[in-house]
Amino acid sequence: MLSENAKEKLDDIVFYIINSIEYKKCVDIKKKMSENKELIEEIESIKKLQKEFIKSNDIKIKEQLDNKINYLNTIPIYVEYNNNLEKVNDMIDLVKEKLNDYFYDKLNKIDF
Repeated sequence: MLSENAKEKLDDIVFYIINSIEYKKCVDIKKKMSENKELIEEIESIKKLQKEFIKSNDIKIKEQLDNKINYLNTIPIYVEYNNNLEKVNDMIDLVKEKLNDYFYDKLNKIDF
């Protein structure tokens, strides 16, 4: 179990991320997207086609899927959401890398 001090430090990192401009934009944009019926239907259609393609590996389904994804990537609000989400994920990845490096350094300094 984590010590209280460790939990506080991790909470500080989470607080930093959720208060970042990119995270706040993601939340705002996601809310706007959820109110766009056409966009939600398009995303649901893509999810359905993805499942069908995984089951069948049918080239025609793959073409449909690619066309729908290409269309989705032309919708400005969706593109903006993905750009901000990528930045948030980069922040999270950076934290993971730093933690992995920290533990690697600490654990490999142990002499047996």
